[in-house]
Amino acid sequence: MSKVLIIDDRSDIRLTLTILLEDNGYQVVEADSPQIAQVKIKKNDISLILLDMNYTLDTTSGEEGLSFLTWLQASEVNIPTVAMTAWSNVDLAVKAMQLGANDFIEKPWKNKRLLQIIKQQLSFQDLKTKNTKLKQQLDDQSNHYKKGHNYQWTSACMVELMAQIQTVANTDANILLTGANGTGKSELAQFIHHHSTRKDEIFVSVNMGAISESLFESEMFGHKKGAFTDAKSNRIGRFELAEQGSLFLDEIANIPQAQQSKLLRVLESGEYEVLGSSQTLRTNIRIISATNGDIPSMIEKEQFREDLYYRFNTIEFKLPTLAQRSDDIISLAEFFISKYGEKYQRKNCMLSSAAKKALLAYHWPGNIRELSHLIERAVLLCKDDQIEFDDLHLSNKKNHNELTLMPLADAEIKLIKLALHKTQNNVPQAASLLGLTKSSMYRRLEKYELLQA
Repeated sequence: MSKVLIIDDRSDIRLTLTILLEDNGYQVVEADSPQIAQVKIKKNDISLILLDMNYTLDTTSGEEGLSFLTWLQASEVNIPTVAMTAWSNVDLAVKAMQLGANDFIEKPWKNKRLLQIIKQQLSFQDLKTKNTKLKQQLDDQSNHYKKGHNYQWTSACMVELMAQIQTVANTDANILLTGANGTGKSELAQFIHHHSTRKDEIFVSVNMGAISESLFESEMFGHKKGAFTDAKSNRIGRFELAEQGSLFLDEIANIPQAQQSKLLRVLESGEYEVLGSSQTLRTNIRIISATNGDIPSMIEKEQFREDLYYRFNTIEFKLPTLAQRSDDIISLAEFFISKYGEKYQRKNCMLSSAAKKALLAYHWPGNIRELSHLIERAVLLCKDDQIEFDDLHLSNKKNHNELTLMPLADAEIKLIKLALHKTQNNVPQAASLLGLTKSSMYRRLEKYELLQA
């Protein structure tokens, strides 16, 4: 709830304003002088100030109000301020605006006009805050790459891949990144953006799997107030938010079929409409997308539009698994040690030789994401800044994708025994686990003499 500070030496004025504002959903803080207001500002999270310009010194010059605005400006307190006076004075209004007042209203005020000004100034302030956050996000992303926080690959497969990517990064070609979970598709999307001609513009990332089908259009294209039941205010969509920059669509295999045609239209024509508006907007963005799904197989099953797929992958890059980048495992682990050592003030951590051997022997089903989480935990838990084998917690991790070679009959016996154990010797249930009919299961039990008397 927005909190409004009323600064006025007349108690009746403060009371009238308090009733008006509280009836319209605002919290109110009162001060009978600019000096008291300075204390109130330090103790409260003030959203907006209503400032009377004249107090005890005189009733016409506005000097006390101007002095307060000077203090407010010098203290770098970013609070929208509406100046008020009972005297119509253009010069005073100009001086107040020059000293940072956002608007000016005369007493006696009209309630509707005053409420409109307050709402407008709070909306402007909210927009400024969001813009500041977006700028900070851009600066953080830019500094991330300027400081060299991006890892330099050394394995042959990644050196070749990065060389290919850099040749197209500075174009506007749509890029599709494929590969298993945790292979670094999100990081690579940011790398592409920061090596493109749009690097000084915003990078917007959206997980398509996290957007419900009912909110798809609102999230992607935005909506106008009143466009649907819960649309209580305007919303900027991801396409508009990413204007002039890059839009990263992650997990595109999860885009609902009913919404794929709407997305296709934007990619084909560059045009879209905000939900609840008849105005057609044009977009100027670079699309980078990613998936770990098998899109060609989904196309065959008519679960994904082929024309949309080709719009996404003007060029496609498949990221190898971490196991396929074995030359990078140790140096990447050391990169994460440096990163998390700085974060947790443990800058001298090192891998023991046993830990290095364990990292190289492990199969990494979670890829880079798993390595990052594992090293973060090891940095926190290791003793004497030496990361040992036990700190990695790899001893119980086995590659369930690798089976011990044995005769097929022996393997079948082991699976049947396992299924029977899991189902407490319930043959029909065990057969179901193995994908067999009950009669097929009994034949195998008889064949391998597994029937119990």
